[in-house]
Amino acid sequence: MHSSIRIKTIAVLGGTGREGRGLALRWARAGYHVILGGRDLARAETAAASLREKLDSIARISGALNLAAAEQADVIVLAVPFAAQLDTALHVRSALKGKILIDVTVPLVPPKVEVAQLPGGSAVERLQAVLGSDVAVVSAFQNVSAHHLADLDHAIDCDVLICADDERAAQTAVELAEAAGLQGWRCGPLKNSLVTEGLTSLLIAINRRYKVPSAGIRITGVPTGAH
Repeated sequence: MHSSIRIKTIAVLGGTGREGRGLALRWARAGYHVILGGRDLARAETAAASLREKLDSIARISGALNLAAAEQADVIVLAVPFAAQLDTALHVRSALKGKILIDVTVPLVPPKVEVAQLPGGSAVERLQAVLGSDVAVVSAFQNVSAHHLADLDHAIDCDVLICADDERAAQTAVELAEAAGLQGWRCGPLKNSLVTEGLTSLLIAINRRYKVPSAGIRITGVPTGAH
């Protein structure tokens, strides 16, 4: 069993978007200091203030520019649209060395977002190749509904599929999944993210076909706590 790292501060880059806000809300409620990163400081601070209103007075959640957020964090979560993935990661690259980067990116290609299109293979694996071995990149949280993350009273009926080449980084993602009220499953190396990224389009297709907001994935047949 490999241990996770000790986490105090999480930066969510793209924290002003729906998925980023939802994850940040859950982690702040769990007691982490969460920094919403964005390209616009005022917008990031406004988003942080709106989340603080949903939590009790001891919750620590703030807004900052992406680079400043990454510099202050133990773990960085990249929750930006696919088109901004590489540019955002390279912009904060100096703050990533020796840290864990959890990438939530899904390579959706409008307008047919319900059709799996992975140009060049896994977007997360490509990011690891660009950033190099100084950064432990993890693929996770792509298939969790932002609609349900934002509702703190809702028990989310969805598992988190985690792919990583670094054992400690993968276990850290499991810990963060559990902190958000979810079950995280280790799904092998980063290369397997090719499958988990494509599942998002599949879930969108299910949502549209059956007129629901948040289809999810469950892993069965494995005892809870088998990590």
